[in-house]
Amino acid sequence: MVSAKMYELGTKKSTIRTIFEFGRKRAAEVGEENIFDFSLGNPNVPTPDFVRDAAIEILKTYEPAQVHGYTVAPGNPNVRETLAKSINARFNTNYAGKNLFITSGAAAAITICFKALAEPGDEFITFAPYFPEYKVFVESVGATLKVVKPRPEDWQIDFDDFKKLLSDKTKAVIINSPNNPSGAVYSKETIAKLAEILKDFGREIFIIADEPYRELAYGVEVAWVPDFYKNTLVCYSYSKSFSLPGERIGYIVVPDEISAFDKIFGAIAGAARVLTHVNAPSLWQLVVAKCAGKSVDITPYEVNGKILYDGLIAAGFECVKPQGAFYLFPKALEADDYAFCERAKKYDLLLVPGADFGAPGYFRAAYCIKQETIERSLPLFKKLAEEYKTIRK
Repeated sequence: MVSAKMYELGTKKSTIRTIFEFGRKRAAEVGEENIFDFSLGNPNVPTPDFVRDAAIEILKTYEPAQVHGYTVAPGNPNVRETLAKSINARFNTNYAGKNLFITSGAAAAITICFKALAEPGDEFITFAPYFPEYKVFVESVGATLKVVKPRPEDWQIDFDDFKKLLSDKTKAVIINSPNNPSGAVYSKETIAKLAEILKDFGREIFIIADEPYRELAYGVEVAWVPDFYKNTLVCYSYSKSFSLPGERIGYIVVPDEISAFDKIFGAIAGAARVLTHVNAPSLWQLVVAKCAGKSVDITPYEVNGKILYDGLIAAGFECVKPQGAFYLFPKALEADDYAFCERAKKYDLLLVPGADFGAPGYFRAAYCIKQETIERSLPLFKKLAEEYKTIRK
């Protein structure tokens, strides 16, 4: 009657969403102020005023058909030129509008790339901990996802394990930096070594750089991956940088240097077509073009991360200090991270098990919430840690 796989995906909610919905029900019982929900990566920094002002100006002054009508599939040509110039100014590149394909957010961007590249029997490789939807997206285009084991000491890449997974079936490697869920930023040395291994492998393999958190980096540089490896597709979203997750707007950069540019760009257009991305929202294309190059204040995220990190370390948790995004990925206080997260619910601490991200024994805490909530959660984390001390005795 229906696709069993699609029914499973549609009715089996992600762990993150299940925890979030539990939090909504629990808040109705004990009060919103008594729930410490670290489950969902929903930006809490307000959308910048310049984004609102741009949207209002466009709605008031542009012709309605320009605002609400179709654009060509790759996106409004003027928007693509404007965004290309902004990228050039930041990364000393030489892109033009033809190098950009505007998408409905980063999820659409990476899925389009998977669909554009995938052929029967292909494998994609990513690095734990990783965004769990990668598996869903890769399998949806008929390919297989291989996962390199995590390197918990710094959440960089375990290159020995990576080399074991490389094969003649490998089509692309997916990297996410700054990383969800670890908050790690891949160093230039890491990116350079990854590029060197791929260049030496002897066959064409692509890098898909998933970068929705690019602007959220704290005192470290986020490498521009095409500088290191020509066969790179960069997927970007304004969801986090402009706090616009519900508006679904982003892009794919296809550098001129990539192998068979015309074929790759054409395949991206074809993938977008069959995935029914007719065009990204016309209004939001215009808005992000008008706001191109403007910066936002990420201080609240950096402050939140420091408060939570310092508090957890003081309570006895082990954690690598985050360099970007808005997540902490500490070690759970028992080997079974699901059991740990269930026990944390006793204190109304809502956390996501690390196994969902390919790293069992850890948990994710999204600190894109009110600073006051984080501060009030710290005594509860301490009580949770003290309970485990009692258990171990």
